[in-house]
Amino acid sequence: VKEAGRDFTYFIVVLVGIGVTGGLFYVIFKELFSSSSPNKIYGDALEKCRSHPKVIAVFGESIKGYGETTGRGRRQLVSHIEYVKDGLKHMRLKFYIEGTESGKRGTVHVEVRENPEGGRLEVRYIFVDVETYPRRTIVVEDNR
Repeated sequence: VKEAGRDFTYFIVVLVGIGVTGGLFYVIFKELFSSSSPNKIYGDALEKCRSHPKVIAVFGESIKGYGETTGRGRRQLVSHIEYVKDGLKHMRLKFYIEGTESGKRGTVHVEVRENPEGGRLEVRYIFVDVETYPRRTIVVEDNR
Protein backbone atom coordinates (compact mmCIF):
# COMPACT_ATOMS: atom_id res chain seq x y z
CA VAL A 1 0.00 0.00 0.00
CA LYS A 2 2.87 2.36 0.85
CA GLU A 3 4.56 1.71 -2.51
CA ALA A 4 1.28 2.15 -4.43
CA GLY A 5 0.73 5.51 -2.72
CA ARG A 6 4.21 6.67 -3.67
CA ASP A 7 3.70 5.52 -7.28
CA PHE A 8 0.38 7.37 -7.43
CA THR A 9 2.07 10.55 -6.12
CA TYR A 10 4.75 10.31 -8.82
CA PHE A 11 2.02 9.76 -11.42
CA ILE A 12 0.22 12.96 -10.28
CA VAL A 13 3.50 14.94 -10.39
CA VAL A 14 4.18 13.71 -13.94
CA LEU A 15 0.63 14.61 -15.04
CA VAL A 16 0.96 18.12 -13.59
CA GLY A 17 4.31 18.54 -15.37
CA ILE A 18 2.82 17.43 -18.68
CA GLY A 19 -0.11 19.82 -18.19
CA VAL A 20 2.15 22.79 -17.44
CA THR A 21 4.40 21.99 -20.41
CA GLY A 22 1.37 21.69 -22.70
CA GLY A 23 0.03 25.01 -21.46
CA LEU A 24 3.36 26.72 -22.14
CA PHE A 25 3.52 25.30 -25.67
CA TYR A 26 -0.05 26.48 -26.30
CA VAL A 27 0.70 30.04 -25.13
CA ILE A 28 3.91 30.21 -27.19
CA PHE A 29 2.20 28.85 -30.29
CA LYS A 30 -0.75 31.21 -29.91
CA GLU A 31 1.49 34.26 -29.42
CA LEU A 32 3.92 33.53 -32.23
CA PHE A 33 1.86 31.82 -34.91
CA SER A 34 -1.76 32.89 -34.41
CA SER A 35 -3.06 35.39 -36.96
CA SER A 36 -4.78 37.32 -34.16
CA SER A 37 -1.75 37.87 -31.93
CA PRO A 38 -0.38 41.40 -31.50
CA ASN A 39 3.09 40.24 -32.61
CA LYS A 40 1.76 38.81 -35.87
CA ILE A 41 -0.26 41.96 -36.61
CA TYR A 42 2.79 44.08 -35.77
CA GLY A 43 4.95 42.07 -38.18
CA ASP A 44 2.42 42.33 -41.00
CA ALA A 45 1.94 46.08 -40.48
CA LEU A 46 5.71 46.67 -40.37
CA GLU A 47 6.14 44.81 -43.67
CA LYS A 48 3.40 46.94 -45.27
CA CYS A 49 5.16 50.09 -44.04
CA ARG A 50 8.52 48.87 -45.37
CA SER A 51 7.04 48.30 -48.82
CA HIS A 52 4.93 51.49 -49.09
CA PRO A 53 6.52 53.98 -51.53
CA LYS A 54 5.72 57.13 -49.50
CA VAL A 55 7.11 55.61 -46.31
CA ILE A 56 10.29 54.59 -48.17
CA ALA A 57 10.59 58.11 -49.60
CA VAL A 58 10.46 59.68 -46.12
CA PHE A 59 12.38 57.14 -44.03
CA GLY A 60 14.72 55.51 -46.57
CA GLU A 61 15.15 51.92 -47.67
CA SER A 62 16.20 50.47 -44.32
CA ILE A 63 13.32 50.80 -41.86
CA LYS A 64 13.34 49.21 -38.42
CA GLY A 65 10.39 48.91 -36.08
CA TYR A 66 10.27 48.70 -32.31
CA GLY A 67 7.82 48.86 -29.42
CA GLU A 68 7.73 50.71 -26.12
CA THR A 69 10.91 51.02 -24.10
CA THR A 70 10.93 48.92 -20.94
CA GLY A 71 12.68 49.71 -17.68
CA ARG A 72 15.81 47.92 -18.85
CA GLY A 73 15.99 49.99 -22.03
CA ARG A 74 14.69 47.24 -24.30
CA ARG A 75 12.14 48.10 -26.99
CA GLN A 76 10.15 44.94 -27.34
CA LEU A 77 6.68 45.70 -25.99
CA VAL A 78 4.23 46.55 -28.76
CA SER A 79 1.53 48.72 -27.22
CA HIS A 80 -1.90 47.26 -28.00
CA ILE A 81 -5.44 47.31 -26.70
CA GLU A 82 -8.23 44.83 -27.41
CA TYR A 83 -11.89 45.73 -27.17
CA VAL A 84 -15.32 44.59 -28.38
CA LYS A 85 -17.54 46.96 -30.36
CA ASP A 86 -20.88 45.92 -31.89
CA GLY A 87 -20.11 42.33 -30.93
CA LEU A 88 -16.87 42.25 -32.95
CA LYS A 89 -13.35 42.02 -31.56
CA HIS A 90 -11.11 45.01 -32.36
CA MET A 91 -7.45 45.62 -31.65
CA ARG A 92 -5.35 48.80 -31.87
CA LEU A 93 -1.57 48.77 -31.95
CA LYS A 94 1.02 51.50 -31.72
CA PHE A 95 4.68 51.05 -32.51
CA TYR A 96 7.56 53.12 -33.77
CA ILE A 97 9.66 53.08 -36.92
CA GLU A 98 13.00 54.64 -37.66
CA GLY A 99 14.81 55.03 -40.94
CA THR A 100 18.30 55.67 -42.18
CA GLU A 101 17.21 58.92 -43.80
CA SER A 102 18.71 61.57 -41.46
CA GLY A 103 17.35 59.90 -38.30
CA LYS A 104 13.69 60.22 -39.23
CA ARG A 105 11.21 58.68 -36.79
CA GLY A 106 7.54 57.92 -36.90
CA THR A 107 4.68 56.39 -34.97
CA VAL A 108 2.59 53.71 -36.66
CA HIS A 109 -1.06 53.30 -35.69
CA VAL A 110 -2.89 50.11 -36.69
CA GLU A 111 -6.45 48.98 -36.11
CA VAL A 112 -7.83 45.55 -36.98
CA ARG A 113 -11.31 44.16 -36.53
CA GLU A 114 -12.86 40.73 -36.63
CA ASN A 115 -14.59 39.74 -39.86
CA PRO A 116 -18.19 38.70 -38.99
CA GLU A 117 -18.21 35.85 -41.53
CA GLY A 118 -14.76 34.29 -41.15
CA GLY A 119 -13.74 35.41 -37.68
CA ARG A 120 -10.29 36.49 -38.94
CA LEU A 121 -8.90 39.90 -38.07
CA GLU A 122 -8.83 42.37 -40.99
CA VAL A 123 -6.92 45.64 -41.18
CA ARG A 124 -9.10 48.74 -40.87
CA TYR A 125 -6.27 51.23 -41.17
CA ILE A 126 -2.52 51.71 -40.94
CA PHE A 127 -1.07 55.20 -40.82
CA VAL A 128 2.30 56.68 -39.94
CA ASP A 129 2.75 59.97 -38.08
CA VAL A 130 6.09 61.44 -39.14
CA GLU A 131 7.61 62.98 -36.01
CA THR A 132 10.32 65.06 -37.70
CA TYR A 133 9.88 68.22 -39.73
CA PRO A 134 7.74 68.56 -41.80
CA ARG A 135 5.17 66.75 -39.68
CA ARG A 136 2.63 64.81 -41.69
CA THR A 137 0.59 61.63 -41.74
CA ILE A 138 1.10 58.90 -44.33
CA VAL A 139 -1.88 56.61 -44.89
CA VAL A 140 -0.55 53.13 -45.68
CA GLU A 141 -3.91 51.33 -45.74
CA ASP A 142 -7.47 52.53 -45.13
CA ASN A 143 -10.36 50.04 -45.29
CA ARG A 144 -12.84 51.80 -43.07
